[in-house]
Amino acid sequence: MTKMKTAISKQLLVSIMAMLVLLVLAGCSSATESSETEKDKEETKRPILIQGPMPIEAEKFAERLENVEIEESGSTYEFYIGTVDDYPVIVSKTGKGMENTAAATAIAIEKYNPAAIINQGTSGGHDPALNVFDIVIGERTVNIGSMKTGDRAEGEGIEATEWKPMDVMASEGSAGEDPNAEKARYYDADPELLAAAIHVKDSYTQGKVVEGTIGSADVWNNEVDRINWFHENFETSVEEMESASSAMISKAYDVPFLAIRILSNNKTNDGAYNPDTAAANQEYVYEVVKEYIAALESK
Repeated sequence: MTKMKTAISKQLLVSIMAMLVLLVLAGCSSATESSETEKDKEETKRPILIQGPMPIEAEKFAERLENVEIEESGSTYEFYIGTVDDYPVIVSKTGKGMENTAAATAIAIEKYNPAAIINQGTSGGHDPALNVFDIVIGERTVNIGSMKTGDRAEGEGIEATEWKPMDVMASEGSAGEDPNAEKARYYDADPELLAAAIHVKDSYTQGKVVEGTIGSADVWNNEVDRINWFHENFETSVEEMESASSAMISKAYDVPFLAIRILSNNKTNDGAYNPDTAAANQEYVYEVVKEYIAALESK
């Protein structure tokens, strides 16, 4: 009987020890899996993409990034890949103009799968109430260069104020087949990006920060009457040459988008060009990005 009890005790002790070993291994495995999950989570964070057309509109922000690597695509498009507050952020130097910006946006979306896109830089004022160094947060953007002229024969002249907007996204057929094609298409800002930009408005002290409409086209308007016409008919606050094309591509890929533009000049009130505005805008956009990152991390 004693031998039997001893054997049972030994078996019980072995079983208990085996269970303890399994529990320890399970704990280690769980900790390893948890650690790997956190690591995977960090590595799979989708970056925020910041766009700037010219070097002065992109490189100041790029200097604020940590752990930077530079990648190029073609001879024009540069991407500064780094972090802000340990969150992945990419600065894209797109080059000037609608075509360059559309191409750079599509490349970035396909290559980096961004969580959001902010197109920023300088602009010319359309609103006489705005001054150089004021910033416009784009509640919406619009292509003011996509136009359909009036039907006029040779010798009947040119009447630019009679031109109608042409929405190339209205249909896949001819613009004349769809009455909606003669309406301006406005791209609304992403609500969360817009909220982040509004939340940090008071951090900017070199001018006003307002919400408005940003017009884009491969046209540089210096005729004040023409500028006033856009302001009245398209409700534009400023004009530049990039944001609407980025907004269009972002919408096609369903990527959240916001444009932020600073006035570098304003012909409607004799506001002279100041190149220092480019750096000022990037400082403000940096604060917007930090606010947006905090919102993403809190989810």
